[in-house]
Amino acid sequence: MATEQPVGPTQEQLEILEYNFSKVNKHPDPTTLCLIAAEAGLSEEQTLKWFKQRLAEWRKSEGLPSECGSVRD
Repeated sequence: MATEQPVGPTQEQLEILEYNFSKVNKHPDPTTLCLIAAEAGLSEEQTLKWFKQRLAEWRKSEGLPSECGSVRD
């Protein structure tokens, strides 16, 4: 029996997350995060984790350190 791998967001959920990251806010406040999570059908914890990972990827692509609280986009 194969062990189950954690299932990531669906394509539709990823589109909602990407849209909000790209067009709305890379640093959503708790209220916005809650709304994005509800729209995508994910928990706030899953949504926050995705935003943190995506922000690290974006910062790396921009040539910035992946963890730096002083520079905001």
